[in-house]
Amino acid sequence: MATPQSQPENPLQVKRTFAAPRDRVFRAWTDAREFAQWFHPTADYKTVITRLDLRVGGKYAIEMHDKGGSIHRISGAYEEVRPPEKLAFTWRLQDDETATESLVTVIFKDLGGSTEVSLTHKNLLTAEAREKHNQGWLGCFGQLENYLV
Repeated sequence: MATPQSQPENPLQVKRTFAAPRDRVFRAWTDAREFAQWFHPTADYKTVITRLDLRVGGKYAIEMHDKGGSIHRISGAYEEVRPPEKLAFTWRLQDDETATESLVTVIFKDLGGSTEVSLTHKNLLTAEAREKHNQGWLGCFGQLENYLV
């Protein structure tokens, strides 16, 4: 039986409110040192930011090292950078020949002392890719929450 295909126009969406001011949450996404501290799905990973050129057209490259020795490489380019409101960047898993380039948009909404982060990940072409990324993003948001405490 074939696996149902997710439609690219049916994007993955994740939303969470963090108990930190918007500038602080935005900096956690855009400062390479801070980003490396939390950007992984579980505490079993260590993240290395090999490139983070935060400007439209600027490129980024990330390596997530798990305790078992596997390395997951992700790279892309920034399409929109509007501090402290919005980031949009392309996303590609480097070690997956079947992976296509997708687009991640992150909106940071100021709620006074807290911040609502809305993430949309478009162009995930299969249900499996969508579910894997959903689990990854939920894990990353959990790590970000722990980091911001």
